[in-house]
Amino acid sequence: QVQLVESGGGLVQPGGSLRLSCAASGSIASISAMGYYRQAPGKERELVAVSTSGGTTDYADSVKGRFTISRDENTAYLQMNSLKSEDAAVYYCYAHQWIAGIPYDYWGQGTQVTVSS
Repeated sequence: QVQLVESGGGLVQPGGSLRLSCAASGSIASISAMGYYRQAPGKERELVAVSTSGGTTDYADSVKGRFTISRDENTAYLQMNSLKSEDAAVYYCYAHQWIAGIPYDYWGQGTQVTVSS
């Protein structure tokens, strides 16, 4: 089991920055990827960024060049710069793990990001 605790959301003006953190605990040794999804009201949850244990990263086209995901041993960070109103959403951290060939996904509690002047 993996537990994820998110922090760092809040209110920011357009053009501003926020950094989200996602701390993993529990059986973290076999986590193969960590990342963030987001969900805005009335919209489906979408992948924002992912970082694999192999060192690769991937981003939604809408955030490329503005968002950066990074990881240390047990925490994933999402640095969000040049925020736009359309970035406002609840951001969910997730972790993907393989155990004995079976995939598991874990989710954080979500953190609200509001972009408004």
